[in-house]
Amino acid sequence: MSDQIQRFLFDQTNVRGEIVTLSNAYHEVLDRHAYPPAVNQLLGELLAAVALLTDTVKLDGTLSIEVRGQGELSLLMAESNPGGELRAIARIADGGALPSEHASFRDLVGDGQIVITLDPRGGNRYQGVVALDHDTLSGCLEAYFSQSEQLPTRLWLAADGERAGGLLLQRLPDASQNQDVDAWERSVHLADTIKSEELLGLEQREVLYRLYHEETVRVFEPKALRFGCTCSRERMSSGLLTLGGVELRDILREQGEINTQCHFCHTKYHYTAADIESLLDNPDAPSPTIH
Repeated sequence: MSDQIQRFLFDQTNVRGEIVTLSNAYHEVLDRHAYPPAVNQLLGELLAAVALLTDTVKLDGTLSIEVRGQGELSLLMAESNPGGELRAIARIADGGALPSEHASFRDLVGDGQIVITLDPRGGNRYQGVVALDHDTLSGCLEAYFSQSEQLPTRLWLAADGERAGGLLLQRLPDASQNQDVDAWERSVHLADTIKSEELLGLEQREVLYRLYHEETVRVFEPKALRFGCTCSRERMSSGLLTLGGVELRDILREQGEINTQCHFCHTKYHYTAADIESLLDNPDAPSPTIH
């Protein structure tokens, strides 16, 4: 089953949708870490969600979803870019025990908030924040759309440690072309019948056929998705510079060098004392690409 997202709409209505399936990209994320099963499942849902939201808002840039909680996890984050690249990470709370296999969404995140960041290639960066007031990730994201986008939106998310999938329906504000006043309620009612195993195990067109074979659905060409990390030596160098010269030189005096790595893909970056001095002297200069 391919890693892809597919857009569809119901003809002569103001209802549209997206369906996403992930396998290889999901494995690439999990293979780089050793998370408990409950965390793996939630990360899969988050990966599916970030892919759906990126395609839904038609963003030419990077979209990230951060779940900042006070439960067994302190952070979950997933990010998508215009090239269809996805990455994700989780952090277990300091001093906390490993989440149990059957930990619920509420157990994992507790109270907190979801921060959704839209960072376009051109234009201003935008952040939306919504409280973790629901018992599922999909419920919290639906609240975000209701609050920030003011668009009726429903999501169905599933993951099992092997595959991740999601379905999104949205009612657009322009009702001028809508010739079916019951389309939204009917499409949501039918989607509510979807089972996780169907969303994860069936081809996307088969899922849509099972749900909407009595509707007139227009399905568009799928877009391929894959794992990809946006880390680079330049970005890592910029991050180091935020520590300031005093702290960087203190680290060098203690360790003789600085070694760091990307938390998402585990790429390692090595800096000698000369590298750090060059960065401090020329903060805007390109860094060497060796790592």
